[in-house]
Amino acid sequence: MKQNENEQTEISAPYELPEWWNKKHDFSFGELASAVQKLHESSYSSAVKAVNRIATVRNYVIGFYIVEYEQNGKDRAEYGSKLIKTLAEKIGRKGLNETLLKISRAFYLNYPQIKDYLQGKSAIASHQFETSAELLLSKLSFSHIREIMTVEDKLARFFYETECIKCCWSVKELRRQISTNLFFRVGASKNPEKLLEPLKNTENALSIKDPFTFEFLGLKAEVFSESDLENALIDHLQEFLLELGKGFCFEARQKRMIIDDEYYFADLVFYNRILHCSVIIELKDDEFKHADLSQLNAYVSYFRENEMHEGDNPPVGILLCTRKGKKMVEYALAGLDNKLFVSTYMLALPDTKTLEDFLLKETEKI
Repeated sequence: MKQNENEQTEISAPYELPEWWNKKHDFSFGELASAVQKLHESSYSSAVKAVNRIATVRNYVIGFYIVEYEQNGKDRAEYGSKLIKTLAEKIGRKGLNETLLKISRAFYLNYPQIKDYLQGKSAIASHQFETSAELLLSKLSFSHIREIMTVEDKLARFFYETECIKCCWSVKELRRQISTNLFFRVGASKNPEKLLEPLKNTENALSIKDPFTFEFLGLKAEVFSESDLENALIDHLQEFLLELGKGFCFEARQKRMIIDDEYYFADLVFYNRILHCSVIIELKDDEFKHADLSQLNAYVSYFRENEMHEGDNPPVGILLCTRKGKKMVEYALAGLDNKLFVSTYMLALPDTKTLEDFLLKETEKI
């Protein structure tokens, strides 16, 4: 086809070209090395993004094929529930195993907006709590999507998609946030924006949640004691360790201490293998009282003097209560040498409306 002489063919460069591309420039050796390095990094980054996107689309289309066959295949009844296993065996290619085929099928069923997008329809989300196909394909890898699909609740999935895109989480960080119920903690927090501030390096600092979410205990807020709470946490120790965060190992409950020839007992004692320190937790079934903090401070001081081993860092104390006043906590902590934290916990999940209102604000930041 002959091109009109007045028309110009637009050619888009695959890279962002430097300013001196179209002019002579006596640049130094250091500038040469820097230019080559930047070109390599931008090219590599673009290639990785392109491969990730292609892999995600491939898996989605695989899911489409499987679902279409299940619905319309001429001989589908012959394979029934063993379809995916038989298909993986028939293909016999590394990477196209039974697990991937199952996930691809779930991917197609969970994200219908991608089908519309691939068919050339609008990329705009169909409702306010649905991530657009363009964002999903351009901002999240299939590994991210795979982790998010482990969450059953649709609103929670939308939350993790939104925060993962906004905060540029790694897959590992996304998995950690899902396992520690960030969705529910945001719904319960009085200051969710602060809770969602970009995560700081936690390798040498203890990150304490507020509030903790103990809905897995099955306790009723109006009919439990401190002893009930302690027993329930021990019975659900695996879930409690996940809620605490990284590196916690259980050591003891009702840890006995002898101070001035009298017995005292710390509710729960953990050791954090990342921070190399003991963590003493005191449980209260009431709102914060400064006397509780004084008690915890004494326990931490005891551990500092009597329980530390070579290589250990000073112990940490956490007081868990149902409510706290910001100023009273601030005054109670003033002047104390030990590292103490006061946090709240909740036994029931927040209502959906609270989470929806917050998510509407969050989507505006993407």
